[in-house]
Amino acid sequence: MKQTQLAFPEWLQGRARHVEDVLDDLLPPADVLPSRLHEAMRYAVLGGGKRVRAALVYAAGQACPVSGSVLAIEASLDRAAAAVELIHAYSLVHDDLPCMDDDVLRRGRPTVHVQFDEATAMLAGDALQPLAFDLLASMPIAPALIVQATQSLARAAGSQGMAGGQAIDLFSVGHSLSRDELQMMHSMKTGAMLACSVALGGIVAGASSASRQALDAYAQAMGLAFQVVDDILDVTADSASLGKTPGKDAAENKPTYVSLLGLSEARAFAEELRVAALDALAPLGDAGARLAQLADFIVLRDR
Repeated sequence: MKQTQLAFPEWLQGRARHVEDVLDDLLPPADVLPSRLHEAMRYAVLGGGKRVRAALVYAAGQACPVSGSVLAIEASLDRAAAAVELIHAYSLVHDDLPCMDDDVLRRGRPTVHVQFDEATAMLAGDALQPLAFDLLASMPIAPALIVQATQSLARAAGSQGMAGGQAIDLFSVGHSLSRDELQMMHSMKTGAMLACSVALGGIVAGASSASRQALDAYAQAMGLAFQVVDDILDVTADSASLGKTPGKDAAENKPTYVSLLGLSEARAFAEELRVAALDALAPLGDAGARLAQLADFIVLRDR
C-alpha cells in the first residue's frame, strides 16, 4: 500500500516503527567495546518516543517532487530522519542531567544517568552527536545537498539554535520574560530542530526554492506551536501520558506560555500557529497533506 493511501495514525505509527528499525541498525551494537557506552546510547535512543521529528523529515520529503533516484532519496531520508532523532535523543540525555533539569523520568523509563550513571550519560550524549553527522555524510545524494543538510543540522543544534535556547532557558529560571523574549527562546530551544527536520526533507528531495519557502514558513509556525503545546501539557497532563515528570516548569519557576498568557490564551495561540502552518502549505497542494496532518496532531494532542 502506498504511504499516501494510509490513514494518518497508521502512517505515523509506521514511520515511527520504520525509523526505530533504521536507528537500531545504525547504532553501534551493545556488545561492541566500549559496550557500556553503546548500551547507554541505545537505551537513550530506542524503545520510545513519538518520532515527530523523523515524521516531519519524511512528510517534507513526500511533499516535494522527487529529483533523482527514488531509492537514493528514500535511503537519504532514512539517514536524515535518524540524524534528527539522534540529536534529539542526545539533547534529552543532557537536559535530564542533574546539572541541567535534574529529571529522573523520560519516555516512561528512568533517565539515562539514573539507569547508568552521570558520566556515562554525558558520554552517551557526546557520542550521539557525531554519529548524527556521520549519517548525513553517508547520504547517497549530491555532495552539495549533503553540505546543505549538514549545515542545517549543525546550526539548528548549536548556540544559535537548540543549545543556545537551552542556555537562555537555564538563565531565565526565576526571571520574567516578555512574550517576544519567550518566543525567541523557544524558537531556538525547540523550534530550530523541528524546523530543521522539515528543511532536511526538502533538501534531500531536491525541493525547488518555492517549495523550500513554503516548508520554511510551515516549519517556523509548527516549531513554536510544538513548544506552546508542551507548556500546556506540562500543567494539564499526568506522567503516564507525558512519559516524563509533569509540573516541573512551574515548580522550578520557569517562564512558559501558560505562566505568561494563561491556559486559555496559550491554547488560542497554538491554534493561531496551526492555522498559519496550514496556510503556508497551500503552494504545495495535496502533496503537503501529511504535513497538514502532523500540524493537527502536534497542536491538538492537548485536547
